[in-house]
Amino acid sequence: MEQIPSRRGTRRAAHRVLAVILLACVGLLAQGVPAQAEPSVDEIEAQIDKKWEQLEPTIEAYNKVHSQLGVNRKKVKELQAKIDPLTAQSELAMQKVGTLAIRYYKTGPTSDVNALLESGDPNLLAQQLTLLDQLAADEKRQIAGVVAARDKLAGEKSKLDALVQQLAKQDAELAAKKKQIDGEIKTLTASLPKTVVKVTGCPTIKGVVSSAASTAIRTACAQVGDPYVWGATGPNSFDCSGLTQYAYKAAGISLTHHTGSQWREGRAISSSEARPGDLVFFYSDLHHVGLYLGNGQMVHAPRTGKPVQVSSVSYQPVAGYRRVY
Repeated sequence: MEQIPSRRGTRRAAHRVLAVILLACVGLLAQGVPAQAEPSVDEIEAQIDKKWEQLEPTIEAYNKVHSQLGVNRKKVKELQAKIDPLTAQSELAMQKVGTLAIRYYKTGPTSDVNALLESGDPNLLAQQLTLLDQLAADEKRQIAGVVAARDKLAGEKSKLDALVQQLAKQDAELAAKKKQIDGEIKTLTASLPKTVVKVTGCPTIKGVVSSAASTAIRTACAQVGDPYVWGATGPNSFDCSGLTQYAYKAAGISLTHHTGSQWREGRAISSSEARPGDLVFFYSDLHHVGLYLGNGQMVHAPRTGKPVQVSSVSYQPVAGYRRVY
């Protein structure tokens, strides 16, 4: 005789079927929702490049202020060196006048009368008084001249002191701003896989190149592979304007550690006239610079995470070329 299942058994069977169906639906849904893909190395590099466009102008602004700060601190020191001996001269002249006044006060009219009585020559007394007046007048003129020169220099130093104080404040503010953005770059860079970066060496330069340009190119190319460090001017690490400054320093040409200043320190060259050794600048605010090698190539210090290397000038929007030799 066939056994009829109880209601409880039927419910249990139905629950089991429902559970199987639910698990199957969950599995289908899981297959339909794609997993969140990790960003690729190229995507991370693109993010860093975008952040770097914000950071590099800050770095170059810092380089400008830092360079100006160094120059003006040197001027303050030079002015102080001029003021010190003038101060000593004015103090010495004042002592002389004081001594003269004391002597005249002590010997005074009594001495003059005695001289008149003893010599019986009124002309002698007149000559002595005239000489005394001349000596006093000469001392006064000397003091006045020295004090005027001292005060003029002190006024210039006072203005420079105020400027140095202002630049020091800007220097600190820019360093703090740079540090904030640099922290974000560091976070992004930490996401990159640890690999050995291979860099391309400089090409052989053909054609006529000046001795200064040749030295600068040779020097810059010798740094290929060195790390980028903001504010660095060598010999083992560089930022962009630090590399070009270092390269031309080897050629006996002084450049300021700031892209905008280097732009002004050179003369304008059209892209068709550009030749190896010229400086090539990028972006409208000139916040990046490289050393042109010819054939559309340059050697430059790109950014944090990218060492000194040879790249195409189309790497960034070109603002223009400058010749500094």
